[in-house]
Amino acid sequence: MNKNKFYVTTPIYYVNSKPHLGTLYSTLIADVAARWNKLLGKQVYFLTGTDEHGQKVEEAAQKNNKAPKDFVDSMIPAFKNTWQNFELDYNKFIRTTDKEHEQAVTSLLNILYNNNDIYKSTYSGWYCVPCETYVTINPEIKKDQDGKYLCPTCNRVLKELEEESYFFRLSSYQDKLLEFYEKNPDFIVPKEKLNEVISFVKSGLKDLSISRKNIKWGIPLPWDNTHTAYVWSDALTNYISAIGFGSKDQKDIENFNKYWPADLQVMAKDIIRFHAVYWPSFLMAANVALPKKLLVHGYILTDGAKMSKSLGNATDPNELANLFGVEPLRYYLLRQMSINQDGHFDIQDLQTRIASDLANNLGNLLNRTVTLAINNNLINVSAPEALEPKTVALKEKCEAAYRSFWDAMNHYQFHTALSELWIFISQVNAFFHEQQPWTLAKTDKEMFEEVIYAVTHSLYVIGVLLWPVMPKKSQELLSAIGHDFNLNNNYEQDLRNNIWNKKFVLNKLNEPLFIRPEIDMENSDSAKKDSSLETKITDIQDFINIEDFTKVKLIVGTIIECEPVAGSDKLLKLLVDMGSLGKKQVLSGVAPYFKPEELIGKQGVYVQNLKPRKMMGLDSNGMMLFAKDESGNMRMVTVAGSVDNGTRLS
Repeated sequence: MNKNKFYVTTPIYYVNSKPHLGTLYSTLIADVAARWNKLLGKQVYFLTGTDEHGQKVEEAAQKNNKAPKDFVDSMIPAFKNTWQNFELDYNKFIRTTDKEHEQAVTSLLNILYNNNDIYKSTYSGWYCVPCETYVTINPEIKKDQDGKYLCPTCNRVLKELEEESYFFRLSSYQDKLLEFYEKNPDFIVPKEKLNEVISFVKSGLKDLSISRKNIKWGIPLPWDNTHTAYVWSDALTNYISAIGFGSKDQKDIENFNKYWPADLQVMAKDIIRFHAVYWPSFLMAANVALPKKLLVHGYILTDGAKMSKSLGNATDPNELANLFGVEPLRYYLLRQMSINQDGHFDIQDLQTRIASDLANNLGNLLNRTVTLAINNNLINVSAPEALEPKTVALKEKCEAAYRSFWDAMNHYQFHTALSELWIFISQVNAFFHEQQPWTLAKTDKEMFEEVIYAVTHSLYVIGVLLWPVMPKKSQELLSAIGHDFNLNNNYEQDLRNNIWNKKFVLNKLNEPLFIRPEIDMENSDSAKKDSSLETKITDIQDFINIEDFTKVKLIVGTIIECEPVAGSDKLLKLLVDMGSLGKKQVLSGVAPYFKPEELIGKQGVYVQNLKPRKMMGLDSNGMMLFAKDESGNMRMVTVAGSVDNGTRLS
């Protein structure tokens, strides 16, 4: 078995309408997994594509007054253009109307039929056309106001069917599946999804209808052309047809032997049963190896409902990209959405993430470092012969950050990996502020150069690690410090060894790495209007005059230390750098909302002349300002761009 390869797949997407944010999310997960494994030096094959057969595609073609093939052909550019726009670097885009796919489906079905795993009978029951799923009626199945059964997935009315069908002997694979799950406890991520599958299989498997007689738009069964292959016996085969299964060409055979079994198959949780039960059973019956891992992610929710085309609440990712940029949107989806859970998509939160994480934390760090160095005639940056203790401490944090990132990425916990990396970015920001290189440039040239080197090397590590998520921004960052990204470099060994001996050549950026979004919510088609934005203040009471306001000194400061207060679930102890005003200890009740590491390096607004008071036996000298959004998330009050600590708001 080739251990130096990585084969990753996405679901293949229905072509009854254009791609939306949910389909982008699945494909983006696969792209990041593929790029990460390229970074580790593996030979990667990344497959995506479209599912073009079946009843709902046939009906969509009829509504558009087109023949099915003409209709599906017309839909492909929407997918390919979107995937290209979002830098999804797949190796193959498979279509189930491809001749090699039809050949592979025919080959697989023949194997199953000849092994007596397929027989003819009659199906009688309920069917959902949009989901292309047979539904077993039970007490949990809801009805509409007319008493008609509704699909548990899409809430559409079910159709009652009775028709001749060919069945796959799924029931005979129940024990084999349970044995496989027991021997492969990591087959499905997250773990709780495997438990759901095991429970479903243990409840008893019924044989599976794999053909439709009344639907002509599909692949004919090789032994009975009056039947077409039902969607799952057709669509699932794409994962092996794309790499050569069923072909007699020697190159195809070698390609299949090289990449199969798949290392990772990505999907949303609504199709886990088909991939974790039906698909392994087909492969067992054909004596083909099973995939190594299924990565099952949650839904992207809007207003509490799953985002999908069939529900009519999908968001066009291309419009969002026009507003916010491709790579910031890539970052947001991976940072905001936990693989294990449903994630809520929110325009306001997207804007905040871009401004805070990307523009303020990372973009400003790069810009300030490069600008300060070049303005002080430091362009060629070399490693110091020896490092001061605080620099050594940052170097150790850099190694720890890489190891945490590496572990989370290898377990496909991308949101965790990015969270850990941004903790390190905050630590680098805190180091930069604490060392005050703008002062060292005048007083201690040698230490100034060491600080610039330490921050620059940290940026190098950050840039490499971010490549799977934001490939172009990563390359821009590395270019600004004199390095070209090259997959031929052994980045894994380089970052793991954490040897700080590189040379850097600094270049000013023509424009900021990230721009804070300033979106007109009123006139944007993509940005959902938030009712809070439309609220008008019609009655203001408790006025103060300007003299009262000028008594309050609002000062910009940077948090350089942050830790929990012993005995309190709410308080964090902050040490705030106020520039010429010194460093102040502030207690803030935001522990339920932030990890201490997340606040280190953050620049915010501070009430400097608030009367000191004691809390939990500790002095609090002022107040850092925070605001809570409608979702209950706490937001730090800051300024639009980086300013000197100690600056007073006016």
